[in-house]
Amino acid sequence: MQKAITWLETKKLYLKVKIAGILVIPAILFFIPVEWLEKQPSLCLFKCITGRECYGCGMTRAVLSTLHFRFIDAFDYNKLVIIVLPLLIYIWIKYLLKTRTDLKRII
Repeated sequence: MQKAITWLETKKLYLKVKIAGILVIPAILFFIPVEWLEKQPSLCLFKCITGRECYGCGMTRAVLSTLHFRFIDAFDYNKLVIIVLPLLIYIWIKYLLKTRTDLKRII
């Protein structure tokens, strides 16, 4: 019986830390300056091989620009941010709610 209680306590702690981590992710991303990201070399394999940008190039900068409320810059980096960002927000909220539901089920 003691092992089961210890396991449940460990699982509760794990889920609480997981929820805290999920909530902190946007705050951490907010503190990454877009200017710093612009100076970094491209990691896109397609761009490195061909020299041309793919459909995903600039998406990270676009998402970070949106988090900094620079919507015009975000659209300039990658126009698909209009589709990708709402999907990312949906997945983030869905994951957060699932983890919260798992925590409530244990408690």
